[in-house]
Order: sequence, then structure tokens, then C-alpha cells
Amino acid sequence: MQLTIPINKLDIHHSHMSFTLPIRYDSMGKDDLALTLKANDYAFFQIDKSLSEGSVNEDEISVTGKELKQYFLPYIEDKLFPTSLDENGFHRFTKSIMKRFEYKLRTINMSFVIQSVDIILGPFDIAFLTVKVQLDKQDHELADVLDFMHHFRAVEPQLVEEQGMLIICPENGNHLSIRHLLFEYLCPFLEKFILHDDKSNGYSSSLPYFEDERMYTTAFLFCQQDSLITDDQLYRMGALDGRLPNGQLFISANNPNYIQRSLNQSLHDRWAPNTYTVTTEHAFVTVTNCLPKDMSRELSQYMGTHYYNFLLHYFYKIMLLRMSFEYSQIEWEKDEEYVKSLIKFITLFSAGYYSQEVSTRSEGKELSLMFRQAFNIDCLYKEVNTTLHELYKSQENQASDKMNMLLFILTIFTVISGIYGMNLVIEDWESPFGWRQFSSYTFFEWISLVTALSGIGLSAYLVVTTFGKMMMSKLRRKKSNSRMK
Repeated sequence: MQLTIPINKLDIHHSHMSFTLPIRYDSMGKDDLALTLKANDYAFFQIDKSLSEGSVNEDEISVTGKELKQYFLPYIEDKLFPTSLDENGFHRFTKSIMKRFEYKLRTINMSFVIQSVDIILGPFDIAFLTVKVQLDKQDHELADVLDFMHHFRAVEPQLVEEQGMLIICPENGNHLSIRHLLFEYLCPFLEKFILHDDKSNGYSSSLPYFEDERMYTTAFLFCQQDSLITDDQLYRMGALDGRLPNGQLFISANNPNYIQRSLNQSLHDRWAPNTYTVTTEHAFVTVTNCLPKDMSRELSQYMGTHYYNFLLHYFYKIMLLRMSFEYSQIEWEKDEEYVKSLIKFITLFSAGYYSQEVSTRSEGKELSLMFRQAFNIDCLYKEVNTTLHELYKSQENQASDKMNMLLFILTIFTVISGIYGMNLVIEDWESPFGWRQFSSYTFFEWISLVTALSGIGLSAYLVVTTFGKMMMSKLRRKKSNSRMK
């Protein structure tokens, strides 16, 4: 296909990247997982202590608790920064790695450093694994940086354009896939805590309702000072368009009007022409032509406030997709109580975590809006909320119809019993051989007998089924409450 727009090259001198993988874990074993994390040198993050991120340039990026507190609304802050595991919210454990690896793809070899790993234990059985990466000091063309990001985020590459990358561990020369790097080298203890869907196979069964074979990518890129940053470059950053399998430069659109419309929705250009931020469903990328020493505060925000802003909205998207998936699995005749638990589920989620406003800062509100648009959160929430309430209303109507039919049957039994009276045949039952009198019963006595026995049977059935439903409902509530903590 002949391209109608040029692909402009851009040299990247310095970069910070984060790759975030959502997983489903057993929250009933959260204490055991926390102990395992501490045994593997993961430190529990507390907001009253500053966090420093190392880099290959031997400088540190400080994230202060005061700025985090001032950035988020108080009720959001309480959930994002709990002081202990006993409090509900996002419990972050961090470990410094600072190990160098080699990336090999086709003829490209790049050295990168894994700076640290975050494991965040969130509510409702959702956890996040974040790997923070920095390319080594040498300069790289933008296409190679985007190609690295595109391949690194694929935990289990399925498509041809995602395959072929190798990670080489300098310690022993072993070749690692991304999956092996995450679950065998960096976090070998984690996989046993991951829950899997019984109907699916492989890693993707952890979140069958989500694109969890790929990580979400965030990056802060420094290009040459005063370089011109063009629309095609910004579009490629949001789409992670690097190179084709044959090594040629790649852009996933050739219509300038389409690119402009896309950027109108995804581009935050408040600090143009020096700094731009692109937010899409695949990536959150900031690029600047300023020097790193002049962007220390912006880089601190990328590591701190913007990181948590992204994390919160990513959690919103996952939860809403999860609820859409779960009500799509309902077996109508069996899951009356399950629908009630889903209603409770979305109520707890909405009351405890979901909010249209999360930040007190104007820039924070702007980025929040971009995340909501990129993740389609408002439409998902409306769809889930409407569908669940329609399901609940339908089941209420069905339960009402069942109750009306039951009242009708009981009324008929009561009327018939009142008309004929139990004394017509009850005296025959007092004798051990009263059943021999059945052959001499009249037509109306047979009606009375059948009515009495049916009434006793119906009463016994109602008692057994009512208590059975009560016990099943209690077990379901106990199970759902354990998931919803």
C-alpha cells in the first residue's frame, strides 16, 4: 500500500518505561502472598515515605508523599494509599532490581535495565504486576523504541508481528521470553497465587474477559533538545507503531485526516510545543524535547501521580469488563441469587472506588478525562449498570409470578379443604388398617383424601426448598463477600 504521509524519524536519547500486567489472584490468601513478597525483599509502600526510582544515569527520581496526597481527592487517597493490609484498597509492594538485559530482534540489539518491579494487590481479586524499564544510554531511533515497547508488552505473542524477540540474561546467557522473564526470573513465586478460569487454558485464563496477554505500556521519552515533534510521530507513539517484520518503518494509518481526528481525542498538548502526552487503550506516552535535568518534576509526576491516575482508571476498565463478562455467563434458571450478588458487587464497587472525579488538580482532571475516553469507561459503566438492573427487575417479576401461582394453589387447597373438611377421611387414618376403607370411599371422599395428601406434600416441599434456598443463598453471600473485599 502506498503511504500518503511521510514517516518522520526522531532520535530518543533517554527513556523511562513501565509495563503493567493485570492478573486475578486469590484474595483469601492475601496475607500469605504479602508474607511471600516480604520474604522476597518487596517493601510495602507507605505514602508518608518518599519513594526513589533509580536509573542507568545514576540519578534518582523522587516521588514525594505530599504531592500524592495533594493530587487525589481524600476518599480516593484512602483507597490508593492504605497504611496496612487490614485496610481496603491498593496495597503496593516494590522491589529494586537494577539488572541489565539484552534485547534482540532481527538485526537490532539493545541494552536495557529493569529498574524495579511493583506488585499491587487491589480489591476484588485484581492485582497488577508492573515492570519498570529504562533503555541504556545509547541513542535510539523512535521506531526501534516503539518496536521494543510493542514486543515487550506481549506476554504470550500470538501474531507474527509480535514474535521473534529474545531477552538475553547476561548472568548466564540464557534466552528468555517475556513470560519466562516475568514468572520464572523476576517473580517465580507469583504464579501459584494466580486464579484461572475453569473454562479456559493457559495464562490468558486468569482474566478471560480482558486482553491480558498484553501489558499496558507507559513511557516518558526524551528526544533531542528543540527537535520538532510531528503528528505522525505522536500517532505512532499512541499506537506503538515501530517496524514491520521485515524491518521497515510502520504506521497503522495513511490518512492525515484520520490521524488528526485520532490525535484530537488522544493528545494532551497543554505544554506544547515542548511536551506532549498521548493516551490510548494501548499506551500512555509522554515525549519532550527538553533536557532531563529540566524535567525532574514532570518525571516525578510520571512515576507518581500520573502512575496512580492511570492505575485507578485501568482498574475501572477491568472491573467493568469483568461484570459484563459475569452477567453474560448467567444461567437464568439457576442464578437468581447470583444476579443479586452482581447487583451488590457493582454497588460496592461504585460506592467504594468508582468516581467521576479523582483529582484536585486541573491537569489531573484533564488526564483523568483522557483515560476515561481511552478506556471507554463511561459507556461501559452505563451498560453494566443498566443491564444488571434490567436483569434484577426481570427476576423480580419472575419471582412475583411464582409467588402469585403459589398463592393461587394454596388458596385452592384451602377452599377445598374448608368445603369438605378433613373429618371425612381423617378418622379412617386412626386405625392401623384404615387404608382398607379406601375401596369404599365415595367420589367426594377421594377428592378430600387427594387434597389432604397433596397439601401435606406441598407443605413439606415448600419447607425443604425454602430452607435449601436459604442455605444456598447464605453460602453464595459468604463466597461473594469474600471476593468483594
